[in-house]
Amino acid sequence: MKTYPIDFVDFISFLMCMYIRKITRKKDGKTHAYWALVESRRTERGPRQHVVAYLGEMDAAGRLGVQKAAEGRLDHQADLFENLEPEWVEVNVRGVRTERVRDFGDIWLAFQLLKRLGLVAFFHQVIPAGREKIPWADLACILAIARFCDPKSELYIAEHFYGHSALADLMGIPNDLVYDNRLYRALDQLLPHKEALEKHLKQRLGDLFNIDYDLLLYDVTSTYFEGDAQGNPQAKRGYSRDHRPDCKQVCIALVVTKEGIPLGYEVFDGNRHDSTTVEEIVEKMEARYGAADRIWVMDRGMVSDENIEFLQQKGRRYILGTPKSLLKKFERELLSGDWEEINEALEVKKCASLEGTEETFILCRSAARKEKEQAMLERFSCRIEKELEKIQTSCQKGRLKNPALAERRIGRLLERNSRAARLFDIEVLRNQADGRLSILWRKVTDRQSWQQLTQGCYLLRSNIADWSAKELWHAYIHLTDVETAFRIQKNDLVLRPIWHQKQKRVQAHILVCFLAYVLWKCLAQMCKNSGLGNEPRKVLDEIKRIKLTDVILPTKKGVEIRLPCVSKPDEHQRILLQQLGLKIPARVTPNHKM
Repeated sequence: MKTYPIDFVDFISFLMCMYIRKITRKKDGKTHAYWALVESRRTERGPRQHVVAYLGEMDAAGRLGVQKAAEGRLDHQADLFENLEPEWVEVNVRGVRTERVRDFGDIWLAFQLLKRLGLVAFFHQVIPAGREKIPWADLACILAIARFCDPKSELYIAEHFYGHSALADLMGIPNDLVYDNRLYRALDQLLPHKEALEKHLKQRLGDLFNIDYDLLLYDVTSTYFEGDAQGNPQAKRGYSRDHRPDCKQVCIALVVTKEGIPLGYEVFDGNRHDSTTVEEIVEKMEARYGAADRIWVMDRGMVSDENIEFLQQKGRRYILGTPKSLLKKFERELLSGDWEEINEALEVKKCASLEGTEETFILCRSAARKEKEQAMLERFSCRIEKELEKIQTSCQKGRLKNPALAERRIGRLLERNSRAARLFDIEVLRNQADGRLSILWRKVTDRQSWQQLTQGCYLLRSNIADWSAKELWHAYIHLTDVETAFRIQKNDLVLRPIWHQKQKRVQAHILVCFLAYVLWKCLAQMCKNSGLGNEPRKVLDEIKRIKLTDVILPTKKGVEIRLPCVSKPDEHQRILLQQLGLKIPARVTPNHKM
């Protein structure tokens, strides 16, 4: 084969947009390897390759030099030796070393989830590029991935997480360009697109997992602040689900499907009662997604006469929990038979409304719940009696002389143990002989009987007439999915406490937590559909053990080859990835977005 010399400078410039191809020829019974400089062109019929020049035979060192010269190629260009047979160079084995071990498996998985949900393209579409050095869309991806993999502050992301992870390799953004202030401003850029983001996710998740939005579950939680949050008018003290009444908080209202897939959320003032949020949330969801034949499921904290009247408008259907005090109206049904067994530990009964309305009530009796309530009642009852004995001792010894003070102590005692307070009748008397106080108490028998009858029982109400009691109960019990969502966001994704002080930053922080939870649920659905159960945490912990490291190979020619290599998945990891339909790369091209 005839070869032609080319100028080396021109050759290097060609390499910036071309690649070399290996060509084998058989001659005189021997196989010879030659190399050609090939240019990829776009034509009307698609991409075509054009041979620019034949380079003839090249040794390993020559090819290595060509490859090193081409390392500055653009992101979209193919690797020079991609999909070619292994090539060999002489390496000083004693000088081989590894550098910069970085987290890879969980980072790469989160990036795949973002792409599967179409969020990478969505961010670039809705957040317009300006004069910023790093696109805000890329920083939004970094925030979501960091919250999913290692949920901590933006300062921690900038100073620790980003540099110790493979994000710089995957995103093509150097470590020194990711700092806390830039991440804070990225929060500001992301927040205005909350509604568009929720709509996008609803459509995308529905397409990916064939999700129905006919049953919507609604609940409210709270999350508290560290600091005074003086710059946030929504930060107020109220009923704390986190048992931190000393801290200001905001309330978060979340709507999810029966699979636990989030549909949307809103942030309310920290002192707002759950029941006052129902009308606003329902109308927002209907305005955004339509008022199609949906069923709303809510717990007893949402129930009020106004809310029931509102839900009955326009033919809305609902399944609601009710206050336990309403059980008194169904005492006859509690005592009678005809219970329908759901399982060994649960039975239900469908009852007509006593007020002649079209509503249906469902009595539920749980053996596990009965055992729990009975244990709690006994514990609180014992506490009350022990404290009453202490107060009585103080009275007998003359240390407690003021009846008003004694009554206040008893009042605080009953308040702390309210579950058992109604079982006791307590009197404070003064002995006429010596003037000392005396505490008398007794347990009320009929109240004890009622407590025993209603232990483990709760009541649901619905305006769905054509469902059985079993079907209504099954729909209501999906509310545990909302509680699970709150638990994951608070514990696994560290929603609480909130360190941001400004209102917009707080809302953006909650939005990033919402995004990370969507990634979590996407992984959970993938695990479920792949037969891996519904434990994404275990899968994530396994994949997280896969690392990225730089392998440094000093060659005989004095050139060091730096190979970013991904640790080979072990057998368990390989099976998990195969079940999920994911293939982890063996190599990561420097500064090349995956």
